Amino acid sequence: MPETTSKPETPHYLGHRQRLRERFERAGADSLPDYELLELLLYLAIPRGDVKPLAKQLLERFGNSFAAVLGADAAELVKVKGVGLSTAHMLKLVAAAGVRLGREEVMARSVISNWRQLLAYCRAAMAQSKVEQFRILFLDRKNGVIADEVQQRGTVDHTPVYPREVVKRALELNASSILMVHNHYNSATP
Repeated sequence: MPETTSKPETPHYLGHRQRLRERFERAGADSLPDYELLELLLYLAIPRGDVKPLAKQLLERFGNSFAAVLGADAAELVKVKGVGLSTAHMLKLVAAAGVRLGREEVMARSVISNWRQLLAYCRAAMAQSKVEQFRILFLDRKNGVIADEVQQRGTVDHTPVYPREVVKRALELNASSILMVHNHYNSATP
């Protein structure tokens, strides 16, 4: 009886990165769950090896949210096995780019008629902060943003507000109105 040689099966993970890239290019970021979008980012910092377990570990560690991973402190990120300084730096750079994009959208439009963008920007700018912030958006007479400033930073559960300083800064900027924003850090989330 002649011996038949069978061709070994190709492991499922071969070509995974390319398939992810193609799906992202074809269908966009919304077609990917958080762990796969995070994988695509991690590929940039970790060019060799399987980063899917690391992406899932980061999501689990920081609250099962893409935004929470990007909002995590660099010092906390490097505590995760497999995340070095350059990987943490890249993730923080992506987070900073997202905040900057959001700021430009808010600054280029009238705030009052764009609450969704305003809230998205405020969430991106301060939702992941581990200390409470008191932020002020100074508006002109057409409700355009003149300036966005963090007036005070506090502790994990408190931030002081000084009305005199708020009014003083509004007068300096010649603001017609202000929006005051305050975050509450959720210490239950890692």
